[in-house]
Amino acid sequence: MDERIQKLSHLLVNYSTRIQPGDHCLIDYSGGAPLPLVRQLVRDVYAAGGVPFVTSREDSVTREILLGAREGQLELMNKNQLSFMKKMQAYIAVRAGDNNTELSDVPPEQMNLYARKLSPVLDYRVNHTKWCVLRYPNAAMAQLAGMSLAGFEDFYYDVCTMDYAAMARAMDALVARMEKTDQVRLVGPGTDLSFSIKDVPAIKCAGNMNIPDGEVFTAPVRDSVNGRISYNAPSLEQGFTYENVCFEVEKGKIIKATANDTQRINKLLDTDEGARYFGEFAIGVNPYILVPMKDILFDEKISGSFHLTPGRCYEEADNGNESSVHWDLVMIQRPEWGGGEMYFDGELVRKDGLFLPADLQPLNPENLK
Repeated sequence: MDERIQKLSHLLVNYSTRIQPGDHCLIDYSGGAPLPLVRQLVRDVYAAGGVPFVTSREDSVTREILLGAREGQLELMNKNQLSFMKKMQAYIAVRAGDNNTELSDVPPEQMNLYARKLSPVLDYRVNHTKWCVLRYPNAAMAQLAGMSLAGFEDFYYDVCTMDYAAMARAMDALVARMEKTDQVRLVGPGTDLSFSIKDVPAIKCAGNMNIPDGEVFTAPVRDSVNGRISYNAPSLEQGFTYENVCFEVEKGKIIKATANDTQRINKLLDTDEGARYFGEFAIGVNPYILVPMKDILFDEKISGSFHLTPGRCYEEADNGNESSVHWDLVMIQRPEWGGGEMYFDGELVRKDGLFLPADLQPLNPENLK
């Protein structure tokens, strides 16, 4: 077996989800590529004294279910899945679909119905289990990254098995600054947006919920967001790639949304009331991830980026916004992407993707590698 698989499995079981004796751990995977990792995860969960459970899914089958799904059917699915999830203390998801756009022709109203009816399962998993979600390298991911499979595997394992404990220590200063901050201002091409994060906790993510990882997140005070934002990273959501997403925001609400498919994006934002408000603001710092590959688990960690997320907030950084939508949209502020500035209470803390204050400079790329 590739020793890198063993190293990754050990990280997931013993660091990310911290399996303890007696813990029930659900390992949920898609595609055939992750099987070597899934087998190693089962071994390592047993070795840690836990009890592994395994489920699998396949996107082409999910597509067929969604095309004809009825409300009562999805309610029963939610009931059964939620009952099972409530018996788990930990959750590890390994995703390796062969076609990232497999769900692109499922009508938006069906996708929205599915999201609404199954959201209690997601909410419980996120808020009440030790969880970690990751992608697994396969040909589809390598193609999205514009790399050979062998080259992408090398990149993947560098990113996924970096020293996350050291990253976590470097994040402490950013957490402290964010928790003292009231007003945030984001400036860049097509962007001038302000909001408050006062009294909302800041949470560091350094390998304990996603692999790869590398972000510190909070949430805007729900009604405080005002201005305009133009995201410059493409976003694959519900099987469709959105580009040139632009929002105009007043008193927290997205009042105008445009993209390469303006009708489609507005249908998504009309899923429920909370979908037009923001539930997360996060700063990406992973030094190995530099360009978007239309996989949000990678893209939201891009060095020199931030994401501002329409939809549901997390319980750890609760701003009161509820929605079945949680859509991470990324803006990269490094010079080759147009640059940009980030201000905390009027102080310029990051310019063109690099932190300026001495206490935050350990999070700059050269200090995390």
